[in-house]
Amino acid sequence: MSRSLFAFLDAKPLYYDEIDLERMPKIFESIKSHFSTLKVIHVVGTNGKGTTGRFLAHALLQNGLNVGHYTSPHIMNFNERIWLNGENVQDEQLEAVHQKLYKILTPEQRNALSYFEYTTLLAMLVYEGCDYVVLEAGLGGEFDATNVFEKTVSLFTPIDIDHQSFLGDTLEEIAETKFRSMHKRAILGFQHHKEVECIFESIGEACGCKTYKLEEILDASLRQEIQHIATEKKLASYLQENLLLALSALDILGFDADVSELCERPLFGRLTPLRPNVLLDVGHNVLAAKAIAETLKNQKYVLIYNSYRDKDYRQIIKTLKPIIKHIELIAVDDVRAEQEDALIKVIEQEEIVVKKFATIEAEQSYLVFGSFSVAEAFLKHLEDI
Repeated sequence: MSRSLFAFLDAKPLYYDEIDLERMPKIFESIKSHFSTLKVIHVVGTNGKGTTGRFLAHALLQNGLNVGHYTSPHIMNFNERIWLNGENVQDEQLEAVHQKLYKILTPEQRNALSYFEYTTLLAMLVYEGCDYVVLEAGLGGEFDATNVFEKTVSLFTPIDIDHQSFLGDTLEEIAETKFRSMHKRAILGFQHHKEVECIFESIGEACGCKTYKLEEILDASLRQEIQHIATEKKLASYLQENLLLALSALDILGFDADVSELCERPLFGRLTPLRPNVLLDVGHNVLAAKAIAETLKNQKYVLIYNSYRDKDYRQIIKTLKPIIKHIELIAVDDVRAEQEDALIKVIEQEEIVVKKFATIEAEQSYLVFGSFSVAEAFLKHLEDI
């Protein structure tokens, strides 16, 4: 009998300074006979992966199919990562599948696998019997743990500079790393950089993958119709782009969807209203800040914020400045968090008032932004008041 799943995972580090890119492919090759061949829809990109995947998973569920959606990281509860037919997986099922996976792996393999790699294998065993699995990549594409599985179609959300220490220093290097995960068919969602489209086409041609751009699948009139419904449902503009990418994949797969119902199904933590005066978004990079600043323009918010050291928080603050009244820093329990003094210095250089977060006041409007860790810290605060 193995240790329980959560005791086993707690012993593994969540983050690594270096990643062994050969470990997951080698281990999976040795155990893949224990895994069913599933129809996998791979979602890769810098931003928008979670909501694109959740929209698509709900759309497939509308069609009476058994559907899994794997996403990461979680905010409050590990089970958020493994969604099955409309619900987060239950502890009992997780534990049973953990015991199965534990026996499949050798002791050396169990110890070697990272938190994310083990969780990915666990999810794919949970999804046995599913008609489709919507599988969200972690940091990258080509070398991501999720890339060991054969894909029916690959979806690429907006690609921008992020995670340079793992993916490359330039936009071109990052895009290439992500696009080299495509296999049979691939759809490119809306992009902010023209050069990304050229790289998509060249890599698709080189690897013999059938490539599509979203606008080649959904024509302008259909996109307008979908966006009209989404706007009436008050779906944020950047989430509408994610919805369109999900619907383009649905079209390729030969299914339809109730768009109005889907608009009510964005993944939690994407400009989610927690209270009439509180919005929560787990975004943490410049691209996310741009999308939020555009969506919330002409309004002012108290920004509840913190940042990881490796994020361009100076540019994030500059981007959000037009919608900020002042900033309140919330403490987060994460080794990657930036030092408070460094954040304060940058904020003050932007001539923005900064203070420590204490409580929510009814007369203020708040935007909680900065990372999954910020979201977790804030939600725990709400539980205590």
